[in-house]
Amino acid sequence: MVPQLVNMLQDCPFFSRLDESRFSHLFAISRLVKFRKGQLIFRQGQACPGIYIVGTGLVRIFQRGPQGREQILHIVGPGGTFAEVAAIGGFDCPANAEAITTAICALVPREPFHKWIREDHQLCLALLLGLTVWTRHLVSLLEDVTLRDAAGRLSRWLLTAASKDGVIRLPSLKKHLASQLNITSETLSRTLRRLEDAGIIATGGRGTIRVLDRAGLEAEAAGAG
Repeated sequence: MVPQLVNMLQDCPFFSRLDESRFSHLFAISRLVKFRKGQLIFRQGQACPGIYIVGTGLVRIFQRGPQGREQILHIVGPGGTFAEVAAIGGFDCPANAEAITTAICALVPREPFHKWIREDHQLCLALLLGLTVWTRHLVSLLEDVTLRDAAGRLSRWLLTAASKDGVIRLPSLKKHLASQLNITSETLSRTLRRLEDAGIIATGGRGTIRVLDRAGLEAEAAGAG
């Protein structure tokens, strides 16, 4: 087995409920794909290639309006998946995907994956549980846009993105994060400064942030800051 591919599949929550035999089959039909920074992975309306799992790097999923305005739907980091709903449903890609940084992904191609689903009903049940996690994520995004202000959205994102030691790595272009949170780049920078001045976070070099006061960040996320 290719260790990198195995690790990427094992670290993916979407496939976390597969037993050993099914995981072996998942590995057998998957392959590694690499993308350079700025490379378009697929376009909205194209046939879906399959399910992607990010191993390293960042990928942005976005739509472009009639006037050319882009809206980032989400930014996918290591362990995250994208195009899973289109792959399972068998429809075209509903959005664009682009590598923000150099990225290495695992690809579960659509055709062998569909064949596997048709033959294994227990797999369908396991995937349904994985889809519930994705549905909860979409509901969370909707709540952020409709119920939280800029500080609340950013604080919630920071809490989700923080590693166990409280370190966060921002996307190389802050405008991508700002678009995902549906705020301007200026508002993003201003809110980060306010959180830093309050002693809740500390900014470091190379786009890193450390959470100093998790309780304070949780209060901001809840709108009680």
